[in-house]
Amino acid sequence: MNRILLALLINLWKLLLLLPMPLQKGLIYILSNLIYLMPIKRNEISKKNINLCFPDLSDLKRERLHKLNVFESARVIFYSGIAWFWSDKKINKLVNYEIKGLSNLINEQKCNNGILLFFKHSLHLELDARLLGMNAEIYGVERVHNSDSFDSIQKKGRLKSIKDTCDRNNPMKFIRWLKKGKTVLYATDQDYGLNQSDIVNFFNSPAATISAPLKIIQSTKCKTFFINSFVHNSRYILEVEELNLDQSSEINFSKDLNLFMENKIKENPEEYLWQHRRFKSTLGKDNFYA
Repeated sequence: MNRILLALLINLWKLLLLLPMPLQKGLIYILSNLIYLMPIKRNEISKKNINLCFPDLSDLKRERLHKLNVFESARVIFYSGIAWFWSDKKINKLVNYEIKGLSNLINEQKCNNGILLFFKHSLHLELDARLLGMNAEIYGVERVHNSDSFDSIQKKGRLKSIKDTCDRNNPMKFIRWLKKGKTVLYATDQDYGLNQSDIVNFFNSPAATISAPLKIIQSTKCKTFFINSFVHNSRYILEVEELNLDQSSEINFSKDLNLFMENKIKENPEEYLWQHRRFKSTLGKDNFYA
């Protein structure tokens, strides 16, 4: 992307964050309706995933969930903007949030225990990470953005509260962090291909599920936690809890983790990133998502 154009877009983005809340909601409403009505590929992916994962819902309820998901997707511009551009002081003043179970995480950190902190891809995950990083020492694993210019902005925003990040393709770096007693955010709910994955059910459908987590846990002797997040009555809720999953095999661990995550997603399904082609390696990128 042209650097000048990107700079203009970023400045426009920051201006939008200055809008009064009623105007922000109005803009989100307009944007979400445009996305819903337009033939956007990611919009179609979201719809197909929701139809697959919620077969017991009526057509009307699945369509309503899809529309709510599109509305939440339109809010990402504000979720991520707040996370990347606002100061800690401004966030603490204007963002209504609560982190449950934080003391348990901090107590483990004080014992110098490495912690693999699993999370799901919520639509407000950038804000989730910012809020958690403002209250605890956190490191992150990320996918580098295709645009170098945008990636630098993304990284700068994330490093406002996260101590450091590394590419998900450089596992030795975050393994060293875990061995040194650091806490690392890590997600397993995306399709990274069959070469580094096992086929494990996710919402009762076969999904390529990365097999590395148990190897990492066993080699670093780290603890495992999960951070769940959702919005309730305009209040951001983050819930941190220790995991107790079956570690007898990679498959069993992945089954337990997928089921645990699935149950968390079901609590607030409209806030999940259904736009990702979660089943592309198993159901077909050119078939199911055609």
